[in-house]
Amino acid sequence: MTMKRNQNLYLIKKIVPYFKKHKKIFILDLFFALMTTICELVYPVLLKCIVDAVALSPELLTLESIIFFAAVFLLVAIVEIIGVKFMTTVGHIMGARIETQMRKDLFCHLQNLHVSYHDNNKIGQLMSRLTNDLFDITEFTHHFPEEILIISVKILISFIVLSQFNIYLTLIIYAALPLTVIFAAKYNRKMKAALQQNRVQVGELNSQIEDSLLGVRVVKSFGAEKIEREKFNLNNSKTFKTKEIFYNVLGKFRSVEMIFVNFMHILVIIAGAIFLINGQISPGTLMACVSYVSVLIYAVLKILEFTEQFQKGITGIGRFAEVMETNTELKDCENPVVLKDIFGRIEFKDVWFKYSDSDKNILKGIDILINAGENVALVGPSGAGKTTICSLIERFYDVSDGKILIDDINIKQIKLSQLHKMVGSVHQNVHLFTGSIYDNIKYGDSQASMDMVIQAAKKAGIHDFIDSLPDKYETYVGQRGIKLSGGQKQRISIARVFLKNPPILILDEATSSLDSESEKVIQRSLERLSEGRTTITIAHRLTSIKNADRIYVVHGGKIAESGTHAHLITNSNIYKKLYKSYIN
Repeated sequence: MTMKRNQNLYLIKKIVPYFKKHKKIFILDLFFALMTTICELVYPVLLKCIVDAVALSPELLTLESIIFFAAVFLLVAIVEIIGVKFMTTVGHIMGARIETQMRKDLFCHLQNLHVSYHDNNKIGQLMSRLTNDLFDITEFTHHFPEEILIISVKILISFIVLSQFNIYLTLIIYAALPLTVIFAAKYNRKMKAALQQNRVQVGELNSQIEDSLLGVRVVKSFGAEKIEREKFNLNNSKTFKTKEIFYNVLGKFRSVEMIFVNFMHILVIIAGAIFLINGQISPGTLMACVSYVSVLIYAVLKILEFTEQFQKGITGIGRFAEVMETNTELKDCENPVVLKDIFGRIEFKDVWFKYSDSDKNILKGIDILINAGENVALVGPSGAGKTTICSLIERFYDVSDGKILIDDINIKQIKLSQLHKMVGSVHQNVHLFTGSIYDNIKYGDSQASMDMVIQAAKKAGIHDFIDSLPDKYETYVGQRGIKLSGGQKQRISIARVFLKNPPILILDEATSSLDSESEKVIQRSLERLSEGRTTITIAHRLTSIKNADRIYVVHGGKIAESGTHAHLITNSNIYKKLYKSYIN
């Protein structure tokens, strides 16, 4: 229990810095929470005064006293309205500002995290941390101080005021309150379990819907609409059943709640009536006690309701802290080198590599030398390690042993931002961002002008197509470029690299998913892009790399063979088999 309490305290301390910028608003928020609570507790006292005046001294209830009570009621109401208005608007806006800053910090940290972190975490889970978790955190952080203050003040002041009325009646009221806590807590646990089950099922339903809508073309091409409807209906029914269970438990909870509310009222009325008959309390005191019982019961129930919000908030903070405390792993060294003139000479020296969560070596003693401006190719069966070799050049991962040099400088000594600018990549699976064609090409250089974007598009052979569109470069491409063909998306990605103008170029299966006609067009664009750059091509279509200056055959994580196409086709075993199997 102590460990859990310490952990909760540690997590709460994680978000305290976000409140420092809003310290004044936070203090005002608590002030108005206190004022509204006091106003709520004043009403029963005013009611007591009026009832006692009517019952015990009606001659004192003059027009002046009525106006006085009305003025007090009005003043209390105005203070309460101002307090509620402040907490509902300014207080929530403060929470939204904190949420916005936390989301910004979390997103920036996710951007800086190592590629392996993203490899091992689902996008949906990360998105949940950026949205749902942060909402739970801000709801918790905004309401937690308020509720603790409000509930504490209600219980304490109610006890003090009621004690002044009649200590015995007060003890009866407070002795019965734990029964409310015990029974309400029992159903609160059941509600929490039912709600959790419902959320899991809603997640399953959302996943199935997302999967079906993303694959709508496949669904239609296979005429599988009926299958998808059946899957949806099944998940939809399961979701309904979990909600049905939740609402049944909620109904029982509300019933128990009302039983105890009425029980407490009856208890106070009966006990109070006895005290009233014996002359120990006044009629106004009995009315005030009944009102305070309502305040106390709902304060206790609020504690139980807030228990769930507390758990959601603490869980969200934990998940936020988990990401923020994850090291980026790859960082610049203390005094990184900034290269002035980049030629693009690449050398692998006895490079070994394995993923951090595995004992299996993916690369085993790789030695490669690529002179500046050379065009080399990496070939080999799937899983041999070709893409991994290229990923290491960009330092998406760090080598386990050995070193990689660019222009005779260890890439670990080169500033990461410069290293990433030095390398341009064209991949088989092109990723276009939601936005316009212009936005996607300009991604290669955020400072580029429209003329530079157009020149890059011309070099990539895509300008004429863009110019034929109604909105030209401002044409919206849709999510992941869904409105464009594979060849069009590929040429836009090539234009992006033209604009980036890197000295080192990596072509990873850049034409493997295209038809033969599109491949020819793209191949010409790639040839133009490769001119004057150190180029590494990964290809399964071996006819496309016949003219490479040198071909490295990767097999089982090693360089099994190397040489020109003419040399390998005559003197090698693996390459010869690969080539023959391809052309046949």
